[in-house]
Amino acid sequence: MTVNMAKELAAHRVVPVITPVDIPSTVALADALAAGGMGCVEITLRADCALDAIRAVKTSVAGLRVAAGTITQPAAMEAALDAGADFLVSPGISVGLLQQAASMDAPFLPGVATASEVMLGLDHGMACFKLFPAHALGGLALLKSLGGPFPQVRFCPTGGLSAGNFRQYLAQPNVVCCGGSWMVTPELVAARRWDEVRALAAAALAA
Repeated sequence: MTVNMAKELAAHRVVPVITPVDIPSTVALADALAAGGMGCVEITLRADCALDAIRAVKTSVAGLRVAAGTITQPAAMEAALDAGADFLVSPGISVGLLQQAASMDAPFLPGVATASEVMLGLDHGMACFKLFPAHALGGLALLKSLGGPFPQVRFCPTGGLSAGNFRQYLAQPNVVCCGGSWMVTPELVAARRWDEVRALAAAALAA
C-alpha cells in the first residue's frame, strides 16, 4: 500500500477539513465539494459518527479521496483504514504513530510544528508533512525558513488558512497543497447552504 504522500497531495490543490456533525450532512457536504471540483476531503475523528461518516462518503460520493484526520493514537489507524479512509492525517507526530504506520504500511501524513519534528519524521522515512497550526506558527515565514535545511521536504499547511491567504501558501515551492475549512464552516453546514459550499470549492480550485 506504499503511497507517495507528496504525489497524492499534489493532485489536490486544497483539501477541505470536515468535522462531521452527522452522517447525512457530511455526505451532502462531501457531495457539494465534489460537485465544486474537489477531489479529496479530510474527515476528522472528532465526533462519534466520524468512522461511519467516512464509510458513508466513500460509498456515496464516487471517486472522492477521503483522509481520516485527527489521528492521535496508533489504534485509530486501523479503524480508519477499515472504515475506508484512503490515507491518515495527524495534527502531530510521535514515534508510536510512525511505528504503527510503518508496521501497517499505511499512507500517513504526520503533523509537524518544528524542525526537530521534521527530523524525527525524516528518521522514519517521511518526507511530506502537515504543518499545523500553520498560520499561528508563523505561516509563510516558517515555510521559507524550513525550506533551507530541508529542501527535500514538502508540506501541507493547515490551520488559519482562508480564502484570502491560501494562494500565498500554495505559491511556496515546498507546499504541495493546503488544508482549510473556510468552505465547510459550521454555519454553512447548519444552514444546508450546499450551493455556497460548491461555489467556494470551485473558487478555491480556480487559477
